[in-house]
Amino acid sequence: MPAASRRWSAPASTASPRYAEGAHLRADLAAALLDAAALEPGQRVLDLASGPGLLAREAAQRVVPGGSVLATDIAEGMLAEGARRCGNQADAPCFAAADAERLCIADARMDRVLAGLALFIFPHPEQALAEMHRVLAPGGRVVLSVWGPRETVPLIHRAQDCIARLLPPPKVARPSVFRYGEPATLHATLAAAGFDDIDIRPCAFSCHFADADAYWQAFLDLAGGAAEALGRLPAATQHALQAAVVDDLAAHCCDDGRGATYCRHAP
Repeated sequence: MPAASRRWSAPASTASPRYAEGAHLRADLAAALLDAAALEPGQRVLDLASGPGLLAREAAQRVVPGGSVLATDIAEGMLAEGARRCGNQADAPCFAAADAERLCIADARMDRVLAGLALFIFPHPEQALAEMHRVLAPGGRVVLSVWGPRETVPLIHRAQDCIARLLPPPKVARPSVFRYGEPATLHATLAAAGFDDIDIRPCAFSCHFADADAYWQAFLDLAGGAAEALGRLPAATQHALQAAVVDDLAAHCCDDGRGATYCRHAP
């Protein structure tokens, strides 16, 4: 999870509340990112690819009094879910649909820019980083998280392996969610965007599931748009995918005294 010195719209969907309900699986990662941001009262914070505002809501509590948080995302449904969950809280973030690669924000306006598990999903991450750099005030900080190397993140790659075995390859290949997993690659990308004082820290956490079905549902909750595509497959194919994860999870079966059958470790 790196820190360095120096915005997209879509209809609502059922994925929005499901994604928010899975927040507890990534709670340790979110806490580490917010701690690295060193938020203080009065700061102006931009949260990119905020989804339902899971990071933004906590950040808003850390910058009161006098601070503000702008939560942006391409998915208006996600933002609406975030606003619904905030209700009438006085310290709630402001939600706005925006393209991370073309931010409608003046230069040097933000003290912190957050991007949790987002950089690898941007179509043109270098442009998104350039926009982060532009809107960041002198002495400000960008804090972001990415998945580590593929083999260290069974939370993602086990399901991906099942999909690759049972489904034909996509007509248009998507960039890997692990493309910034190697610290050297991430460091070079941030440096090329003009950031200095780059600090990349590992963050290991575990996810516990009662059974393979619970793991598969958690993966779908995390997968966002990809989950909606999988949901359009024939029922038999969906069942085959769900069943295929059982064998793949065998290596991760454990008994930790908490009633968990499967433990998923992901740094």
